[in-house]
Amino acid sequence: MLSLQGDKDDRRKNKPGPDAVKATPPVRKKRRGSADIGTALRSAYQRTIDEDIPPSMLDLLGRLD
Repeated sequence: MLSLQGDKDDRRKNKPGPDAVKATPPVRKKRRGSADIGTALRSAYQRTIDEDIPPSMLDLLGRLD
């Protein structure tokens, strides 16, 4: 069997040690675009909620009972 000792050593070198500290990601500021997207989504949701249910859909739902 062929030994690949060099590969094992390379993998050990790439692993972080027990003293490695994970850096916390920087806090991102909200961009104006994020607020605009949120407003647009809320508006679309509200229009969907306010929309009447078509009679054909009510008929189909009535058949399920």
